[in-house]
Amino acid sequence: MSRRRTRGVAPSTGAPQCTVTVCRGCCCGTPKVPGLDHAAQLSSLKTELDGVARVRAVNCLDACEQANVIVVQPSPAGRAAGGVPVWLGLVNDSDATADIAAWIRAGGPGLAEPPDVLDLYAFGPSRRVRRTLEA
Repeated sequence: MSRRRTRGVAPSTGAPQCTVTVCRGCCCGTPKVPGLDHAAQLSSLKTELDGVARVRAVNCLDACEQANVIVVQPSPAGRAAGGVPVWLGLVNDSDATADIAAWIRAGGPGLAEPPDVLDLYAFGPSRRVRRTLEA
């Protein structure tokens, strides 16, 4: 994953936040990924990150082979520290969701080093897809 080293700076209350984009379109959030309660995953992220990050569901991120996809965009402070959006795919269990939430609570991209296990989920989307999300 492309990211800067931990600075140990957690976002302060009221500071601009990370944005967590959860794909819930074509393949993500559907029976294509059996054994996962998709609504519970989204609800868990919203609950765990309330006041820490903006969590939003979108129709399709066009990375269907990686279902379920979650993109973590850095806060303004994280971006200033060198953080970039991190695309995570195959997020199909509650442990992965919890690891993502813990990393974001610690500051997210640019401000906190993600747990090593998240390297297994990281992938790079096409430039076309990245431009669509980041626009």
